[in-house]
Amino acid sequence: MEELTEAQIQELAGDLRGLLTSLKSLLESSKDSTQAVEPDRAIGRLTRMDAIQQQSMAKANRATYQLRLQQAQQALRNLEADDYGYCRRCDEEIGYRRLKAKPETPFCVNCQSASEGRG
Repeated sequence: MEELTEAQIQELAGDLRGLLTSLKSLLESSKDSTQAVEPDRAIGRLTRMDAIQQQSMAKANRATYQLRLQQAQQALRNLEADDYGYCRRCDEEIGYRRLKAKPETPFCVNCQSASEGRG
């Protein structure tokens, strides 16, 4: 695999900064959807069970956003330390196309697949 060029690194750094902004915005805007569902709260046509299910999905989404935010922050720290683009498991280079698709990823495709039981 080829080492990232300076132009690619700068492009990915911009992608990471944009991702941070986007994730912070998503976390801020989803705060209210994870609040407790009060039994007497008028919800319109939704039943309380529907509201609780939506709350559970919102909590799961927030957990995903928070994990990605932490990964993006770590990726920026790695970038500053000149250690960006290397798999945290096997220490091989992560390909540009994978980083472009998911700039915060800490793993190469092979290690990610292995950890998900696909390899």
